Amino acid sequence: MASRDESFKEFVLDQLQDLDGVDARCMFGGYGLYRDETFFGILHKGKLYFKVDESTVGGYHKRKMKPFRPNTRQTLKSYYQVPVEVLESNERLCDWAVKAIHCQQRKK
Repeated sequence: MASRDESFKEFVLDQLQDLDGVDARCMFGGYGLYRDETFFGILHKGKLYFKVDESTVGGYHKRKMKPFRPNTRQTLKSYYQVPVEVLESNERLCDWAVKAIHCQQRKK
């Protein structure tokens, strides 16, 4: 039987199936989301976080979403939790994922 994290990973990948080349790789007790070799998302403890920059973080703040906090001593403000209403719509989730991918590509 698949764990809850494994089931959530499969749900997210299913929601993102319209984006070619997306996969999840094990990392830091969760999964990293990649499109080809671009790391753009984190799956951790049943939550999805996407890469943000100054052009996209406002949409997360507007919805009162929080940055990725893997433990009490560490907060990664470059990844924010994806809102449930976005997660539940594959079309919206793909749009947000593309923006996250572009954030990571601009960083390079």
